[in-house]
Amino acid sequence: MSLASRPASVTNVMNEGEAAELNARFEKSYPTEILRWAHEAFQSGRLVMSSTFGVGGMMLIHLLAEEGIRIPVIFIDTLYHFPETLGHALEVADRYGLEVRTYKAAPSRKAFVAEHGPRLWERDEDLFHQRTKIEPMKEALKGVDGWITGRRRDQSPTRASLLPIELATQVKINPLAYWSLEDVWDFIRAHKVAYHPLHDLGYASIGDAPLTTPIRPGEHERAGRWRGSVRVECGLHGI
Repeated sequence: MSLASRPASVTNVMNEGEAAELNARFEKSYPTEILRWAHEAFQSGRLVMSSTFGVGGMMLIHLLAEEGIRIPVIFIDTLYHFPETLGHALEVADRYGLEVRTYKAAPSRKAFVAEHGPRLWERDEDLFHQRTKIEPMKEALKGVDGWITGRRRDQSPTRASLLPIELATQVKINPLAYWSLEDVWDFIRAHKVAYHPLHDLGYASIGDAPLTTPIRPGEHERAGRWRGSVRVECGLHGI
């Protein structure tokens, strides 16, 4: 029996043929169908969602709540988030009754600076992302087989061929792969889903405060991330 047709408790091993079968099945699927499949496919405790509670993540959280599906949410506290991000995360967790698992590189920003010195992102941006994002996420994903993300094809050239199901260290599930930013915002507004307050101040994609700026009219959604740099990814999804 193929993974696509197994009703529940599947093995955590998926081959390329099974992934291709699922991607063909999910090409025109509404995100809810993909979320239902993931919930049924992975054993309890082996499926998580990662989010910093941007609009894509908020849409998925809302859909999961509508289905009564409870999945732990991984939040990587980089120690350099905007205060609004931390406040929004707390409000969302309370509103939806989420189990949020927070991981970070050090107990506090002060402790991180004591180890690495001030403004590490200016001296070694790769190391900054490695320590604040990639290493905490690797820790968060221990014992995990399925990882739900809010990524979309239209977010960057590196995501242009994104599929609903990806094979990596974990099986990555991308229910919004085929959605556009406009589609997501239409959903957020139609369903009155809470969203990050900085979106109203011109921040389209929100990351670390020192490395995130508002976008200008006509700019791409992620133009405010790493402005002036050739970087388009922090490396988190290279795991």
